[in-house]
Amino acid sequence: MGAGLLVESFLESMAVERGAAAATLDGYGRDLADWVGFLARRGQGPEKATPEDVAAHLGELAARGFEATTQARHLSAIRQFHKFLYAEGIRPDDPTGTIDAPKKRQALPRVLTEAEVDRLIETARADADDARDPPPTAAERVRATRLHALVETAYATGMRVSELVSLPASAVRGEAPFLMIRGKGDKERLVPLSARAKVALSAHLAACGAAGRGGGKWLFPSWSESGHVTRQAFARDLKALAMRIGLPAAAVSPHVLRHAFASHILAHGADLRVVQQLLGHADISTTQIYTHVLDERLRALVEDHHPLAGSDVSTRVPRA
Repeated sequence: MGAGLLVESFLESMAVERGAAAATLDGYGRDLADWVGFLARRGQGPEKATPEDVAAHLGELAARGFEATTQARHLSAIRQFHKFLYAEGIRPDDPTGTIDAPKKRQALPRVLTEAEVDRLIETARADADDARDPPPTAAERVRATRLHALVETAYATGMRVSELVSLPASAVRGEAPFLMIRGKGDKERLVPLSARAKVALSAHLAACGAAGRGGGKWLFPSWSESGHVTRQAFARDLKALAMRIGLPAAAVSPHVLRHAFASHILAHGADLRVVQQLLGHADISTTQIYTHVLDERLRALVEDHHPLAGSDVSTRVPRA
């Protein structure tokens, strides 16, 4: 029986035995036509298709730009088709049995642009440097310098918000250009601290001292039960700051700043393993959600440096 007739028999079975809707049958028909056509180009039919054929077809779909969800849909149709062929005794096995569905890349929250982060930081800095007359109260100065220091430090280090708000005062060690962080699993790691973040932290510590709240255990002291500023308070103040510069509150959070840190340093040439260490990820697979940045960087690299990038194929002169 030809491949076309096998597909027709399968679709009839789906309609009669499973009551599949017309739209479902159309979808299966298109995906299976693609599969059968692929096999024909390899001189193969569905009766003899191998797991390698299935994997190669999925690879071709990926090369054609199909998303992982579309590839998975094709695989589902192929899997149902070959289960039918096996059940009907047309072939002795199912070549899709060992094939895993393509995994959809984990979605990222919206990543702020570098310009948007700069606007957040500059607005927070302006508030911290408020020179109005009459001057802000000591409590207002503490709150403004705290937000500026939190934003600067979050973006400079990529820390988790829970790590950031609970930093002990001892984390800032004199002129050392780094912070010692105790993260998940009680593991310690060093992260570099930018000069701008150090200045912001120094200003915050000075404001705390002027308000009579210096010398305590926490880098960001608060009247909360924990003794330090809470994640919720930082998120609230950050969202209010975002709305002041025209960004939707839903698009900005401490976690989004962490994503911005990772995405931006990768875009500027950082290695994925380095980012893994800075973020405190135990497994590189967690960090690989940022490979979209590397994909874009590689594409730009090829376009900028490949001798044929951007040239018109029709105008190329053959080499002698």
